[in-house]
Amino acid sequence: MKKIILFILFLPTLVFSCRNDNISPGFTSADDELVKTPQHIVEVEQKNISQMYEAVGTIRPLTESVIESQVSAKVVSVSFVPGKAVKKGQVLIQLDARRLNTRLKQAKEGLSVARNNLKQTNKSMDEAKAGRDQARAAYKRTKKLFAADIVPSQKLEIDKSIFLQAKARFEKSQEAELSAKASIRQAQQIVQEADIAFGYSKITSPADGIVAKRMIDPGDLAVPGKPLMVIQTSGALRLEANVREGLINKIRLGQTYQVKIEILRKMISTTIQEIVPYADPTTRTFLVKASLPRTPGVYPGMFGRLLIPVEKEQTLLIPTKAVRRVGQLELILVKQKGTWQSVYIKTGKQFDNKIEVLAGLTGNETIGYNE
Repeated sequence: MKKIILFILFLPTLVFSCRNDNISPGFTSADDELVKTPQHIVEVEQKNISQMYEAVGTIRPLTESVIESQVSAKVVSVSFVPGKAVKKGQVLIQLDARRLNTRLKQAKEGLSVARNNLKQTNKSMDEAKAGRDQARAAYKRTKKLFAADIVPSQKLEIDKSIFLQAKARFEKSQEAELSAKASIRQAQQIVQEADIAFGYSKITSPADGIVAKRMIDPGDLAVPGKPLMVIQTSGALRLEANVREGLINKIRLGQTYQVKIEILRKMISTTIQEIVPYADPTTRTFLVKASLPRTPGVYPGMFGRLLIPVEKEQTLLIPTKAVRRVGQLELILVKQKGTWQSVYIKTGKQFDNKIEVLAGLTGNETIGYNE
């Protein structure tokens, strides 16, 4: 019998509680008692405020360098991790240089052989030149003697043949010299290429900056075209946001807008730097890039919203401190017929120390609050 009485007593309380959970804005609770005059009394403010379109975007470095390998080799060591500052010329990644070093040694050996060949060719050319000069002198003497009928024509023909053969040998040695010099140039080029390739085994930073990403570890294979690291080469950042095509004509280069960084609860002023003149056919949006000032706590890859004014609407504003929250309910003190009563409202966006009232007030009320 006692259990039945307790249940009957509890039932009205439960029903009243459920009804309160669904109270509409503007409803004044029936059991509110008269409230003493609050410390601060203000009028509800009616103000035209620009409604904002929030273009979702990502914060990226203003300038960055993607580090790639110029040769295929295994990674031996990685000197920096994301977040670390680097100087221009510092070694970021060391590759296995054994194969490249062997290639360089072979190229230098080839150059040495080519230079020795040139020395031998020059020696042979000197001998051929001496033989040619000697045969030419003998041939000239024989021609004079033949003209004086001292030697027969047979002797003249023999000396002429000897001279022409010596001349041919000298010309051939000249061609061999040109070929040897060409071989040296080719060998020098091979050495230069091998030396450059060997230099690629040390991957250095192209400029001062901060390591933003690292995509390689010791033991991995570095190949040309594969990103290994990303260096943020300037401290400046920018927001890259996607703006729907219906609003793209409202944005101009050089215009200043606000960027909301939700994780930091910050609003940052930004300037439009670039509008990519191409709409994504999938999302029907344009890519807009806006520069950001140096702001502590803001890093590449963070989420941000570009706030674009769309149109102005009359909004009711009250001090944020005037709103009392009880669970999920929002209440304020409103003066009605000379008394202060709690009124349920629904709030919207916050503007500095004031908040927007979406429902529960008409705009002609006097409200009060205590610190």
